[in-house]
Amino acid sequence: MSLDKLFPNKLKCKPVPLIPFTCKVNGEQRNLEVPPTYRLADLICGEFQLSGTKTFCGNGHCGACSVVMNGKLVNSCLIMAYQANHTEIETIECISKGTLHPLQEKLMEEGELQCGYCTPGRVMAIKALLDSNKRPTREEIVEALSGNLCHCTGSGGMIRAIEKYLDESPVSKKSTEVLGGYDDHT
Repeated sequence: MSLDKLFPNKLKCKPVPLIPFTCKVNGEQRNLEVPPTYRLADLICGEFQLSGTKTFCGNGHCGACSVVMNGKLVNSCLIMAYQANHTEIETIECISKGTLHPLQEKLMEEGELQCGYCTPGRVMAIKALLDSNKRPTREEIVEALSGNLCHCTGSGGMIRAIEKYLDESPVSKKSTEVLGGYDDHT
């Protein structure tokens, strides 16, 4: 028996119209049509097939899905497709090209990479901080990480790793040179 016969008075849902969507992801122009109800996290992981960005809580509390959008750190699970249209997005994939970035090496040295689920969002939070402040204080580092939860290690190792990384990094470099970025090769 068909569903129409079982439920003759059911509401007929119209398909959601797609919207044209364009953005730059890690320096690469992307153009497609998407439902306006897609979240940026859905686009990154699904349409763009970038697996570094993680979605955990889905409501902006954990920070695992953090990316940089137009220079600002955002939780990609809270940004709808129409809000991300015509923006520039940086994901964890822009940090290193084939080898570990020196900051990632420091994180390993400090034992900061246990399960690794929160790491991409936390690294993006530090990238956003270094984009605006080349020599942050410990308090500024703690504040930058405050939106990114880690149940395995906490933030002690992350803070030590960042401080060690900053001690070894030249102050005069642009943050895209200091912490990756798609435009460091141009």
